[in-house]
Amino acid sequence: MHGLRLAYRRTGHGPAVVFVHGGAEDGRAWTPQLDALSREFTVIAWDEPGAGRSEDMPDQFGLSDYADCLAGMIRALGVSPTSLVGLSWGTTVILELYRRHPAVIRSMVLADGYAGWRGSLGAEEADARLALVRAALTEPAEAFDPTLPGLFAGDPPPPFVPLLNAMAADVRRRSMLIALTAMARADLTDVLPTVQVPTQLIWGALDARSPLSVAREFERRIPGARLAVIPDCGHVSNLEAPHLFNEIVRGFLDSQR
Repeated sequence: MHGLRLAYRRTGHGPAVVFVHGGAEDGRAWTPQLDALSREFTVIAWDEPGAGRSEDMPDQFGLSDYADCLAGMIRALGVSPTSLVGLSWGTTVILELYRRHPAVIRSMVLADGYAGWRGSLGAEEADARLALVRAALTEPAEAFDPTLPGLFAGDPPPPFVPLLNAMAADVRRRSMLIALTAMARADLTDVLPTVQVPTQLIWGALDARSPLSVAREFERRIPGARLAVIPDCGHVSNLEAPHLFNEIVRGFLDSQR
């Protein structure tokens, strides 16, 4: 896997499900999903290169490298083909994984995501977002907010504020820039109509980062995709509405048994 040591969390018994976190996060972001689903599934949440307990990546690291590392981990753990669940940037990684390594994917859940910023939001918005990221990375430590605005429909859910703070404190600025540069440049819209595995879409109705128009485009272009919209919920739907999110994921995975 590019010679990188990758960390992951694994618990539970049953069919394997691999969780792929969003930008400025690590595998801890899936804590409520691992807790809720481990009685029925073997749940695995990776720390992507440069995040959590995984090693840093080289400077010339792109979206294809993330996908290759994820494919390598899935094969090394002996769970291929597997179901995957991704949120935000994680959906972009999964779509690139499908492009490059379709045989490792049995089914997928794509939540509040993108076919890359360029693909889902257009070049102008992608460039503007990347410029904001670069500007944020120049902020002093006490002013730097790696989560960027607009993640939740309201205030962050109180039970997960300590978790969010812990992940934010561990963000590596260089790694965040590498990942979000890849996100800004990516256009995976051509992958959507090629998907031939069962696909569940989950979106927060009030997602300000990836609006429902993106969800509708995914639903239209991915053959057979089903869309579940969570009311009164923003971008990080797995933490803002964990019970509903988990029920949707569980129902979808049960339908694949």
